[in-house]
Amino acid sequence: MFAIASDHGGYALKEEIKKYFDEKGIEYKDFGCDSDERTDYPIYGQAAVKAVQNKECDRGILICGTGFGMTMVANKFKGIRCASCWNEEVGKLLKEHNNANVIALPGRFINISQAVVILRAWIGAEFLGGRHTDRLQMIEEIEKENMK
Repeated sequence: MFAIASDHGGYALKEEIKKYFDEKGIEYKDFGCDSDERTDYPIYGQAAVKAVQNKECDRGILICGTGFGMTMVANKFKGIRCASCWNEEVGKLLKEHNNANVIALPGRFINISQAVVILRAWIGAEFLGGRHTDRLQMIEEIEKENMK
């Protein structure tokens, strides 16, 4: 199951992704927001990320205007690996190289067709392990030192 959340800048794209997921029978839990009225992305981003962190959801999809604000929120949580993604190749590499469990999308810069391509690449990719595992272990050590 996917945790999904947005602010006002990502609301329209979030609603389109939910329609796509409904059509494909993909399970998700929506953590807000519920309109395109101005709101603050940390409120919704942290709710979705906590669900991933606590294993209530397998992965997270966050959407704001650029994807950057949501990325910053997500990466404040131990064990969360998130980046803003604007294209298919990066979506694939996020999983293959970084084992990203959360992805952030730029709601103001991509449309639903682009989002679907990115999400399919990310969802369909497998973590490659090897040297990438070593790097993730380094990140975990940094988390242990700095996220107390």
